[in-house]
Amino acid sequence: MQTRQLGSTGLQVSALGMGCMGLSFGYGPAVDRATGVQLLRAAFERGVTFFDTAECYGPFTNEELLGEALAPFRDQVIIATKFGFENGDSKQPLNSRPERIRAVAEASLKRLKTDRIDLFYQHRVDPNVPMEDVAGAVKDLIAEGKVKHFGLSEAGVGSIRRAHAVQPVAALQSEYSMWWREPEREVLPTLAELGIGLVPFSPLGKGFLTGAITETTTFDASDFRNQVPRFSEDNRKANAALVKVLGQIAERKQATRAQIALAWLLAQAPWIVPIPGTTKLHRLEENTGAASVVLGADDLAAIQVALDGITVVGDRYPAHLQKRVGG
Repeated sequence: MQTRQLGSTGLQVSALGMGCMGLSFGYGPAVDRATGVQLLRAAFERGVTFFDTAECYGPFTNEELLGEALAPFRDQVIIATKFGFENGDSKQPLNSRPERIRAVAEASLKRLKTDRIDLFYQHRVDPNVPMEDVAGAVKDLIAEGKVKHFGLSEAGVGSIRRAHAVQPVAALQSEYSMWWREPEREVLPTLAELGIGLVPFSPLGKGFLTGAITETTTFDASDFRNQVPRFSEDNRKANAALVKVLGQIAERKQATRAQIALAWLLAQAPWIVPIPGTTKLHRLEENTGAASVVLGADDLAAIQVALDGITVVGDRYPAHLQKRVGG
């Protein structure tokens, strides 16, 4: 798999990374440890060198899983993790106080069985802590060698600029896909200006763009999508038009919907690195196959016309979670 550079701080990663949250958290029951280890190692064998986790995925169990799985080839991979919640629990208040950032770093290093965090993200902007203090705390950890690169997640343009002025930001992680294109308005131009990479999470629309989810699909009681307005039965029915168009494009290119959705993201800029997640080996193989799907100018123009003709229905977050986005 080809590599890409995130930001101007020299962070080289595989063109497609792997979002690891779903192995432990968010999308129904966690996979068993052996299955998770096997899948993560299979990703590495297929060229993935960029793995994304967070202390709150579990909490804590996802980092422990990565620590075990990636240990045999630790020096050949890039591990990204995150800080930002009280007690590492995403259901609790935000907390990005400098002392908390340092405590998270020390604990994450142990769980990940490593001596450095390659990319350390602020998970969500904390309105109670000046961004300069957050960036300064990570800058100190970088100076000590415990962290290599600084990232932000779901931050707004103002926060990105304030952070970058203190410690160069290597990457912004935000949702971006064919069915969530909001970053194109302000965020992408700002990243291009400042030389910051973009790491799109949910690049397959939390599974919807694969075509495997229909209006009749039911989710496990612990699945986050039960709370997402865009995944209501009526909205899934309304949004099926996008999946249909994606299927037509995929058929012409002799690829799958997921591969087209990922190839489209890769084609938007050379500093974009999507991190699709999965718990299934065949989906992993499908996703990594997207790195070799080439969309030409004509393909991209046709996709643009198709997307412009579709209105996606439903909010991407419930109101209480949307409050934590941007800033």
